[in-house]
Amino acid sequence: MSTNSPPASPKPGDSYVQSFARGLEVIRSFSATAPQQTLSEVAAHTGLTRAGARRILLTLQTLGYVESDGRLFRLTPRILDLGFAYLSSMPIWDLAEPVMEELVEKVRESCSAAVLDGLDIVYVLRLPTHKIMRTNLGVGSRLPAPWTSMGRVLLAGLPEDELVARLQGVALQRFTRHTTVELPALLEHIRRARAQGWCLVNQELEEGLISIAAPLTNRAGQTVAALNVSGQANRTSAEVMQATMLPALLQAAQTISRMLGIQRN
Repeated sequence: MSTNSPPASPKPGDSYVQSFARGLEVIRSFSATAPQQTLSEVAAHTGLTRAGARRILLTLQTLGYVESDGRLFRLTPRILDLGFAYLSSMPIWDLAEPVMEELVEKVRESCSAAVLDGLDIVYVLRLPTHKIMRTNLGVGSRLPAPWTSMGRVLLAGLPEDELVARLQGVALQRFTRHTTVELPALLEHIRRARAQGWCLVNQELEEGLISIAAPLTNRAGQTVAALNVSGQANRTSAEVMQATMLPALLQAAQTISRMLGIQRN
């Protein structure tokens, strides 16, 4: 689920390698709805010619990122190396995980961390509880920022003019009967999150899913990620979550933020 608008196509030149960009497009064409594709399907999804798509797929296959049975192509587990390169380049998440584990033990609910990418949040760490949850999220999962607690916290960290500019391009859609679909109300939710330093979202993205989030800040006080606790509304009301889980969440966020400050010394 992604709300990013495609960027304007840059022109090939000394600072832009078109073949590399096309290779990334081929990789991104695979998804949960298209886990394996024919050559023609890859070409159609990327706008490449069959010959161009074939060259890229065979290159990826030679490098071990793609495999094929002769007709269908699919990504291999080696593709995870590309995503884990980001995580391994940020050792803060290794330090944050024990703090998040302690938070999960305290609140008995799932805990996640995410960063902002355009109008999406991208999960960088997730510690689920043993309780059965309807959502199936993991590292690399994307959700639309305006309708998630972590997304609103991250958007609240933007300068006001940038926040307004970004939301002007968002596709307002109703996910549940609770979804905020009016832009002024959406802006008000985000500004409230900025003022109070946390955000609770109650069943706006998925029926039954409730979550509360706090920002993770660097030494300069800039919001660089978000931390949340999520649960089921039929088990935990918004009032109970705010009263019993918010203090522990804010304490964990402050601890991780201090780590970020130390990492940047």
